[in-house]
Amino acid sequence: MIRGGKIAMAILGAMEVSEKGDLANWMIPGKLVKGMGGAMDLVAGVGRVVVVMDHANKHGESKVLKNCTLPLTGTGVVDLIITNMGVPEVVEGGLKPLELADGVTEADLRAATEATLVCPPPQVCCPKIR
Repeated sequence: MIRGGKIAMAILGAMEVSEKGDLANWMIPGKLVKGMGGAMDLVAGVGRVVVVMDHANKHGESKVLKNCTLPLTGTGVVDLIITNMGVPEVVEGGLKPLELADGVTEADLRAATEATLVCPPPQVCCPKIR
């Protein structure tokens, strides 16, 4: 089904996502892993990739980055990221915030995100989740 291009969208977790839509979700250096599993097939064989993840790691560092530091599962494959802080979409030049989680301001999102956030003036592009 996946390799045949019959699946329209994949929703999966990630350890890191870059502003260019690169995805790292299969390996943490120094940890024992059995292999990358089917994630590489998923992101290569679907039309749209949505990532659901925490916005920061347990040390408070952004997992939404300019460039991924972990081994990549796919390059330029992510279309949309859903985190506990909001929903940014991968667009030309960075990430466009579509929605913010309740209690999160645009300033909070910018402070917690290493990646470039692209917002049209006057930078009030992030409606609250209703």
